[in-house]
Amino acid sequence: MIVAGEASGDLHGANLVREMKALDPSIAFSGVGGRRLEAEGVNLVARSSEMAVVGITEVFTKIRFILGVFIKLRKMLRDEKPELLILIDYPDFNLRLASAAKALGVRVFYYISPQVWAWRKGRIRQIKRVVDRMAVILPFEKAFYAAKGYAVDFVGHPLLDVVKRHRSRETALKDFGLADRWPIVALLPGSRDKEIKSLLPVMLGAAVLLKESYPEAQFILPLADTVDPRTVDQLIQMYPVSVNVVSGQIHDAVGLADVALVASGTATLETALLEIPMVILYRISPLTAAIGKRLIRLEHIGLVNIIAGRTVVPELIQEDASASRLADEALKILSDGKRNREIRTGLAEIRGKLGEPGASCRTAQLVLDIMDHADIERNDAH
Repeated sequence: MIVAGEASGDLHGANLVREMKALDPSIAFSGVGGRRLEAEGVNLVARSSEMAVVGITEVFTKIRFILGVFIKLRKMLRDEKPELLILIDYPDFNLRLASAAKALGVRVFYYISPQVWAWRKGRIRQIKRVVDRMAVILPFEKAFYAAKGYAVDFVGHPLLDVVKRHRSRETALKDFGLADRWPIVALLPGSRDKEIKSLLPVMLGAAVLLKESYPEAQFILPLADTVDPRTVDQLIQMYPVSVNVVSGQIHDAVGLADVALVASGTATLETALLEIPMVILYRISPLTAAIGKRLIRLEHIGLVNIIAGRTVVPELIQEDASASRLADEALKILSDGKRNREIRTGLAEIRGKLGEPGASCRTAQLVLDIMDHADIERNDAH
């Protein structure tokens, strides 16, 4: 059983499933995911697009559905007794499911650590109790867990194998309906409807302001497959600016950009690996923000800056994430060649901190080792 509750988890989970099947084609999968996991042959009990939530308040609107999925998965764990439960991020749900699996004698492998180094460090005790083995993808996580008495495997970041341009610039411009002129601005408002409704209007407002300074500016928005295109189209129609919306193809689309406006999350790291200067922004409900200020002890929220250990790209959070501030930061990047070069240099350094390519393959081997070990234990018991 494999459970990926969000779009990035679906991507990394699909790559893991593919590598596992390459090593052992007989393995069958079921669980929660999206289009990519389904394409790899996973029998989906629920879709990650229906499970994804932002902040504390949105949980309440989906709690009945999420609880129903949890009950269904727990019944499957009891009735079908899978060889292994693979959990990908999505900690509030997945750690509870890990506890249920542990009680039923099902081994648990966690891929992509919950961000316990940022907040709720008390979860480490729960992880040590219910997770048999964990693979982490950020370079500082291995030492963090070791200091807490829990050994984990650093496998490198799976995006190193994924983030690459597939088209030449000329072909990408043609395919996406863009002219070969400067500047091109990428808009990445997130992979959840709540993020789109909160952040895309800010980005579109900034786009209008950027157009005043650069009348030749063009805008491209690669749409995550978890987002309803109608939601995006309705918002764009409210602003006097043209945006080329493309389905997926994030790396070719962002690779064309001179600057990107990016919702905090995995997309910031994808943009960094393409070495495209960016401005990170994020907004959550006032209640979630107030709680977060008390619980989170981090200087940065963007993965790019967290990994670098310093401010490589600007971050705009809550009230600061306004159209005027966003446009201002983007203009500084576009108009200041020295600042632009410094950001690109900082982004290039991040790649070197993420380990070696092949994370999915290394993780697949870890998983199969656990399953083989479990088979040996069962045979010894018999």
